Amino acid sequence: QPILTRFCCNSGPCHGKARGQGGFQLSLLAFDPDADFESIVKEGRGRRVFPGAPENSLFIAKPAATVPHGGGRRLDPASVDYQTLVNWIRQGMPRSAPDAPTLSRVEVEPSAVVMQNGQQQSLKVTAWYDDGTSRDVTRLTQFQSNEAPIAEVSEEGRITAGNITGEAAIMARFGGHFAICETTIPLPGDVPPELYAALPRNNFVDDLVWNKLQRLGLTPSGLCDDHTFLRRAVTDISGRFPTEAEVTAFLADESPDKRQKLVDRLLQEPEFADYWANKWVDLLRPNPYRVGIKATLNYDYWIRQAFHDRMPWDQFARELVTAQGSTFRNGAVTMFRDRRTPDELTTIVSQLFLGIRLECAKCHHHPFEVYGQDDFYSFAAYFAKIGRKGTGVSPPISGSEEFFFAGDKGSVQHPITGAVLTPRPLFGEAPVSEDVDDPRTVLANWLTSPDNHLFRQVMANRVWADLMGRGLVEPVDDIRATNPASNTQLLETLGEYFRDNGYSLTELIRVIAASHVYQLSSLPSDRNIMDTRYYSRHYRHRLRAEVLLDGFAQISGIPQSFDAMPPESSAKQIWTHRADSLFLDTFGRPDPNQDPPCERTSDSTVVQSLHLMNSEQLYRDLTNDEGTAAGLADSEKEPAEIVHHLYHLIFSRNPSGEEAAFAESLFAAEGANRRQVIEDLMWAMINSAEFVIQN
Repeated sequence: QPILTRFCCNSGPCHGKARGQGGFQLSLLAFDPDADFESIVKEGRGRRVFPGAPENSLFIAKPAATVPHGGGRRLDPASVDYQTLVNWIRQGMPRSAPDAPTLSRVEVEPSAVVMQNGQQQSLKVTAWYDDGTSRDVTRLTQFQSNEAPIAEVSEEGRITAGNITGEAAIMARFGGHFAICETTIPLPGDVPPELYAALPRNNFVDDLVWNKLQRLGLTPSGLCDDHTFLRRAVTDISGRFPTEAEVTAFLADESPDKRQKLVDRLLQEPEFADYWANKWVDLLRPNPYRVGIKATLNYDYWIRQAFHDRMPWDQFARELVTAQGSTFRNGAVTMFRDRRTPDELTTIVSQLFLGIRLECAKCHHHPFEVYGQDDFYSFAAYFAKIGRKGTGVSPPISGSEEFFFAGDKGSVQHPITGAVLTPRPLFGEAPVSEDVDDPRTVLANWLTSPDNHLFRQVMANRVWADLMGRGLVEPVDDIRATNPASNTQLLETLGEYFRDNGYSLTELIRVIAASHVYQLSSLPSDRNIMDTRYYSRHYRHRLRAEVLLDGFAQISGIPQSFDAMPPESSAKQIWTHRADSLFLDTFGRPDPNQDPPCERTSDSTVVQSLHLMNSEQLYRDLTNDEGTAAGLADSEKEPAEIVHHLYHLIFSRNPSGEEAAFAESLFAAEGANRRQVIEDLMWAMINSAEFVIQN
C-alpha cells in the first residue's frame, strides 16, 4: 500500500475517489486496508491479479502502461517497486503475518532546516514499529509541500528552496502516518541584530513577531499615522466609521496614550457587541426557511445578548453545546433544530470550536490529518441522545415550537462495521459514565477544559485574523500539523493569554490592538514587500459589507431600512440573512444555505466596483434633500471647510494640500452648482479604494 500511496493511485483524483475510477476503487490513501485487499485480490474475476503470470495482471499492467491506462504510466518496469508488486502476486498475494509488528510512527530527518535560495536538502524517513524495530522507508514515502513556491520537494524527498522568503511544511506520509520537516528560507542579506533589538516592544505580541522577522531576515514597516490608526481601530473593533467629531478630536489630541484610550473606549461601545456578534451570527446562522422565523430570531438574540453581556467564551460554547428547552424560550437550542443529526453537529462543533475540518473523516480517513471514521462517529456519539418534542421541521416554512432535552435513547453506529460507538473526544480523555444523564455535558467539559489547546487557539486565531487581515493559520478554522501557523509560538501564547484572562474577548482584542505590530503601516519596505504571512506590515483588506453599508449611511446622512428591522437599524444588527439587501449580498454576505459555515472572504470584485458606481439606491441616498450633501450646500460653510468636513467624514483624515486645492477649485469653476459639486466629490470619494479598503 505505501507504493500505491506514493504513486497517488489511491488519491482523490484517482482510484481513491468516492466511486473509484475505471471500475476499480481503493480507500483514500489506504485508510481501509481490508477493503483494499478485497478490491485488489478478489474482484475482477482473476484479471486484476494473476499469480500464474504476474506481469499480465491488470494491477501491474495498467500502472506500467503496458495496456492502456487513463492515468498514464505510473510504474517503471525496471524499478524496485514494480518488482515488489510482481513478487507479491507471484507469491499468492499474502496478507501480512498475524504477528507482524504494527507501524507506530514515522520520523523525518532533518525535522527542521534553514536553506538559502536554490539550495537542496535530502530527507530521510524512518518507520518505527511497536516492537521497537525501525527501517528506512524514504523510497516508499510520499512527499508533499504546503508551499511549493517557497520550497518544493521531489518524489525522492529532495527539497529545493525557491526564490521566495518564508516557511514551508514538507509532509512525509507512509503507512497512514506522517511527519513534518519545517523548512525556512530567509531573505538574502544581513540585517544587524541591533535593528531588531531597538524595535518597540509593547507586549509579548511584538516580542514574538520581531523574533520571527529576525529569523526570516524581514524588517517591519514604520508606525502608521494617527488617522490611519483611528479608522483601523474603529472599523476593526466597533465595525463603524469614525464620526467627523471623533476625527477632529483624535487628530488634535497630543496625549501619548491616546491610542490605548481609544481602544479602551471602543471596547465599551454597544457597537462593539453588535459587530462581533454579527460575525458569529454569520458562522452559526440557521436557515429561517428550515427552522422557522421565531426560532431564528431567538437564536440571533441569544448570540447578541451573549456579546453584549461580555460572556466568557468558554461559557458561550458550553451553553450552546448543552442547550435544552424550547426554541421559543432558549435561542441556543436552535442549533439543534437546524443541525438535526449527530454527524451535522459534529461537523459544526469541531470546525467552530476546535478549528478542525472533520467532515472528510465522515467518509474516509482525513488525507491531511490523523482522524478517521472511528474518530468522527465516536465524537458524534456525544450527540446521540438528544431528545425532541414538537412537530419538527417541515420545509419550506416551519414556525412551530420544538423542545430539546437529554434523552435516554440513541446511539451512533460505524457506517462500515455497524459497531455501536462509545462517545470519545478527538484527543485526550472524556469518558461518559453510566450516571451521566447528558453526554453533551462531558463533551462541553472536555471542549472548554484549560488543557484543550485547540479550543483557545482557534478563537485566538479568528480574532487575530479579524484585526490583522490574515490568520496565523489560514483558513482560520483549519488547524492541523500539515497546515502550520505562520508563527506557532505566537498562536500558542495568544491562546494561553486568552485562557488565563478568563476567555475574555475584550482582553484578547485589547492586547493585540495595544501591540506595536497592530499599529504598523501598510506601506511596504524593500525588506518586506513580498511578505504576506509574517506581519512585517499591516495587510490591506476590504471592509465587511455591513461596515461599508453603515458607513455609507453615516456619510450620506440617510439611514438604511431593512425588512423585519426597526427604523434606523444598522446593517450589523440584522437578525436574518433573508433580509433583502443587494449591497450586502454583493459585498460578501453569506448564503444561509451554505454548509458547513466558513469565514467570509475579503475579496474585491468587479461587481462590487460596478455596484458602487451604478447603484440607484446609493445615488438616491447621496442626493436626498435631507442628506449630508444638501445640508452642506445650504450651510454657510466656505468650500475649504466643506472639503475638510468631507475628508474627515469619508476618509477620517485631513486632505493633502493638493487634494484640498483641487476640490476647492471645483467650487470656483464657472457655472459651478454648489450642491452638485459636493455630491460629485462625495460620489468620487466613496468610489475610491480608500473608502472600501482598510489600510
